[in-house]
Amino acid sequence: MKKFLIYIIPLFLLLPTGCKKYLDVNTNIDAPAEVEGYLYLANNIQQLQGVYWDIRAIGPMTQMMGTTSYTTFATHYYSIGSDAGGEIWRVVYWLQGMNLENMINQSVEAEEWTLAGIGLALKAFGWDMLTKVHGEVPMTDAFVPGLLSHDYDYQQDIYPQVRAWAYEAIEMLEREDNTIYGSKLTDNDFIYGGNKDQWIRFAYAVIVRNLASLSNKSDFNSAYAQELISAAEKSFQSPGDDATIRITGGSQGAPYSGYNNFWGTARNNLNILYFQHDYAVQVFTGTVPEYDQVTGDKIRTEDNETYPFKPAGKQITANILNDAPGNYDPRVAVKLATTSNPNYEDIDDPDNVKSYEYYGGSFTSRTGPIGTAPSYYGREVAPTWTGDIHDGMGRWLYRDDAPYILTTYAEIQFCLAEAYWKLDQRGQAFTAFQNGVRADMEFTSRYISPGKEGSPTGGDKITKSVFDALATEYLNGPYVANVTDFSLSHIMMQKWIALYPWGAPEAWVDMRKYHYDIEYTGDYPSNGNGWIQAEIRQKWDTDPTKVYKGLYLGPAQVEGRKSAYNVLNEGSPSYRIRPRYNSEYMWNEGSLEGLKPISGTAPNYQTSIPWFAYPGEMPN
Repeated sequence: MKKFLIYIIPLFLLLPTGCKKYLDVNTNIDAPAEVEGYLYLANNIQQLQGVYWDIRAIGPMTQMMGTTSYTTFATHYYSIGSDAGGEIWRVVYWLQGMNLENMINQSVEAEEWTLAGIGLALKAFGWDMLTKVHGEVPMTDAFVPGLLSHDYDYQQDIYPQVRAWAYEAIEMLEREDNTIYGSKLTDNDFIYGGNKDQWIRFAYAVIVRNLASLSNKSDFNSAYAQELISAAEKSFQSPGDDATIRITGGSQGAPYSGYNNFWGTARNNLNILYFQHDYAVQVFTGTVPEYDQVTGDKIRTEDNETYPFKPAGKQITANILNDAPGNYDPRVAVKLATTSNPNYEDIDDPDNVKSYEYYGGSFTSRTGPIGTAPSYYGREVAPTWTGDIHDGMGRWLYRDDAPYILTTYAEIQFCLAEAYWKLDQRGQAFTAFQNGVRADMEFTSRYISPGKEGSPTGGDKITKSVFDALATEYLNGPYVANVTDFSLSHIMMQKWIALYPWGAPEAWVDMRKYHYDIEYTGDYPSNGNGWIQAEIRQKWDTDPTKVYKGLYLGPAQVEGRKSAYNVLNEGSPSYRIRPRYNSEYMWNEGSLEGLKPISGTAPNYQTSIPWFAYPGEMPN
C-alpha cells in the first residue's frame, strides 16, 4: 500500500508577518513540524462523508438501492481496474491517515486526553468499517515509514485490535484532563461538541457493532455475546446520543459544494442513476409476494391494481393492504420516495398520506415489477432546484443540510436484541427490539422537513405531527407491541429498515453473516453447495430459518431474479469489495497476491468469504 502524508496548514502560518526575516531556506513554511492536535479534528470528522460515496456501491448489494451507474456492484461482480467502491479505503488510509495518527500521538504527548480519546474512537470506527467492507487489509504495516510494500493482516487479528483501540479511547476519555480547550473542541467537534460522556458511549457503540458482526459464529455465545451486552449497556442511552455529523448546507449559495450533504440536490450525487429497489418497497409496505415454489413465479391477484401480486401470508414488518390500526409503517412516507401527491396537498391528513403509492426498480433498471422507481426526491427526473417545479433543498437525509449519520441508538438496540436472541433470552430480546423500532421512529421524525402545501418545490410529503401519530399506532400494533410469533426475522428486518439507507454497510454485514439466506449444508456455502454457475439456491420464505423474508439474489430463479452472475464469480455472490485500485493494485500487488483462501489478484477475489462470516476459523 502506497503511503500518503497529509498536512493541515493553519491559515495564520501562511500569512505574512511584520519584522520577520523574509525567508529561511532551511524551513518549509508550508509543512510545519507540528500542528496543534485540535486543528486535525474537524478534517478527520468531515472526511467520513466518504462513507456515503461508497453506499452507492454497497446499497445495491443489500437491495436497498438499484442503479444504472454502479451496475457491476448491483450484479455482484467488479473487475480489477477501478477505484469505485474504494472511498472508505481512501478515508482510512489517506484522508484521515496520518492526520488522525498525528492527532492521537501529539495529543497523548501533550496529555490532552480528551482529544486523544476522540481520535482513538474515530480510528476504531474507521478500521471496523474498513475491514468489514474489504476483509483483509494492511494494519500492522499501515503507517510504517519507508516501506514500499505493506503486508496484509487477517480479520481475526484486526477485529480485536479495533476493540482495543475503542477501549483505549474510553480509558483516555475517562482520565482527568486539565487542558483548557475553550472553543477548540466545541468549534471543531461536529459530532458531540466535545462532550466526553457521549464520545465514551460512541466508543462502546463501535465495540457493539464490531461484536454484532460475529453473531453467527459458532462461539458467539461463549466468546462475544456477554461483551456485546455489557458494551451496549454503556453505549447510547437514547436517540439523543446518535452519532451524526452536522454540516453547514447552503445549497447553491454555499461557498463550496462540499458544505452540502453528499446526497442533497445541490451536489447531484443521488441523481436518477440511483433509486429505491423493489425489495425495499416490499419490506416497507409489507407486500412481500408469495412465490409458486414449483415455477418460482409470483402469484397474481386482482385484489389491488397497485400491488398486483398475492402477498405472502406472513408479513414481518407491515401490511399496507390492511387498514387496521398499526399495520401501516409511516417510515415508508419518509425513507422511500413516491410520485404521489406532487403538489403536497393535505400532507397533514393521515388518510391521504396512507394512500401514496410506492414503486421500486430492479437491480440495474428503474423499471421494476409493478412500476418505475422515482428519484430519491419523488420525481421521475434528475434533481433540479430552479423553475416552477423543482426539488428545492431535497428532503429527509437526502437534503442539502441533513447531517451525516454514523450510528444510532436504534442500531445498537437491534444489535443487543440479536445477542439476547442468540442466548435464548427472548424477553430481553423483545424489549431491545421494541426499543430499536421506537428509537428509529424518533430518528426518522427528527429529520422530516415538510414541503409547502400546494407548491411542487420539494420536501417531505408528510408532517411531523402526522408521522408521530401514525408511528404511535404502529408501535402499539401487531408488528411491534403485539408480535405473536417473535423471531430473528423481526429483529433483523427491522434493523434493515432502521439502517436504510445510511447504514447499508452494516446491513451488508448482516446479510453476509447469514449468507444471504442461501440454502446450503456444511459450515459455509460453496460451489455445488448453495450455488452453481448460473443459479443460487435460496431458502423459501416459508422456511422458518430464513432471516430476510422476500430476499432473493439475482440468480435465485424466481420471477424477476433469473440472471446469472458474471462467469468469473463461479456462481457466488460478492462477500467483499476489492481494495482501492490506485493504492493496492498499482503499488502493493505482491502482498495482495499471497492472500488466502482466494488470492487478492484472482478474478473472483470479491467472492472470498471474510472471517466474520465463517462459523469457525477460515479454511486453509
